[in-house]
Amino acid sequence: MAEKKTVAAKATKKTPTKKMVSTEISTTDFSPENVGFRAGDVYNALAAAKCALSAAEISEMASISIEDTFLGIGWLLKEGKVKNEESKVVLA
Repeated sequence: MAEKKTVAAKATKKTPTKKMVSTEISTTDFSPENVGFRAGDVYNALAAAKCALSAAEISEMASISIEDTFLGIGWLLKEGKVKNEESKVVLA
């Protein structure tokens, strides 16, 4: 008969991991003029697509950051130009 070998489990000490906090300063321009331009970028991307898009898709189509995309969406939501459709944004 073959003899079974048992492997003793090593006791591993887990050290708590620290959450990394970003120290990066936002470079988003919150001026009304910039937010208006971002709204135009979002609107044009949605008009070109002719369908509902996610924020990431709008960001990619408009070649703007995701932060600027959300600024533009917010502006357009306030004006009633876009609406939510199945967790995506579409022209109203």
